[in-house]
Amino acid sequence: MLNFAIVGCGHIAKKHAEAIERAEGAALIAVCDTIPENMEFYRETYNARTYTNYTEMLSNKDIDVINICTPSGFHASLAVQGAEAKKHIVVEKPIALLLNDTNAMIEACEQNSVKLAVVHPNRFRPAMKKLKEVIESGKLGKISHVNATVRWNRNQAYYDQAPWRGTKGLDGGVLMNQAIHNLDLMLWMMGEVHEVFSMSATRIRDIEAEDVCTGLVKFTSGALGVIETATTIYPKNFEESLAIFGEKGSIKIGGPTAVNVEHWVVDGTTELETEELMKSIKADPFGKPGHQCIIEDMVEAVQENREPIVTGEDGKKALELVLALYESSESNQPVKMQPQEVLN
Repeated sequence: MLNFAIVGCGHIAKKHAEAIERAEGAALIAVCDTIPENMEFYRETYNARTYTNYTEMLSNKDIDVINICTPSGFHASLAVQGAEAKKHIVVEKPIALLLNDTNAMIEACEQNSVKLAVVHPNRFRPAMKKLKEVIESGKLGKISHVNATVRWNRNQAYYDQAPWRGTKGLDGGVLMNQAIHNLDLMLWMMGEVHEVFSMSATRIRDIEAEDVCTGLVKFTSGALGVIETATTIYPKNFEESLAIFGEKGSIKIGGPTAVNVEHWVVDGTTELETEELMKSIKADPFGKPGHQCIIEDMVEAVQENREPIVTGEDGKKALELVLALYESSESNQPVKMQPQEVLN
């Protein structure tokens, strides 16, 4: 049994608490927040011990894993401190807002021999797992291009709920906060990025960061990509999708939250096989909750002394892409990320 503690008792912390409760081999024993009333739910519901001082909580030797659910700008310092206290770390997306902070987190976990997992739960959705299998099998042949889209609504009231929301120092905009899950999926499917070019703007929301961004990507494989992200869609979430096009197939996973198979044509796959696939995913589009998968994977990673499925390096790759898109939009120039070893 691994004992978990949560730092930061805002909205996303409840998902973590539920996931820990459902996960085999996990227990929530403590929470930490600077506002005492934010912790009452966890004390009453899970009998969790409450702390207003993070250092004091880390001194509790019964705690094995810290789940970091604070605003993104605080992730790095909390993770480093937790790792130095010999606690394994589960950190909400994005892993951090700066590369130096991310490197410090990864290094601290390595030096203290603790695990670091980043919460990118969409990898565990049934449709995405099937898409990953097909790509790895080579059934799509050479990939020509991919389209990653997030057309969501986050109204002004959402940003006004807390002063850190929409700020560059603690939160970031649509790329860093909302679309990073979709970008992680794109990287998971397509591999390393060679070059990006993007444009971003703050068109409608009264925030410091961007509320809309479009971008172009060239992967080291030679494949191309199109990114479109926005929190300005009226009046509610409209689409989150990932579409991949190859010489022997084309697939689109979409819907408001990228769980539905909207198009699936793969050479060598019969109509009946495709119908059965789509039927099975439609029956259970979300599968086991992604946060629960992350928690259970952390338990197994510790028990088996292996890396978590979504590592700190994975979180770093998604962050690097976001930062490159930001750099390109600010400079109005393409930004190279990796050598293009393969161009075909």
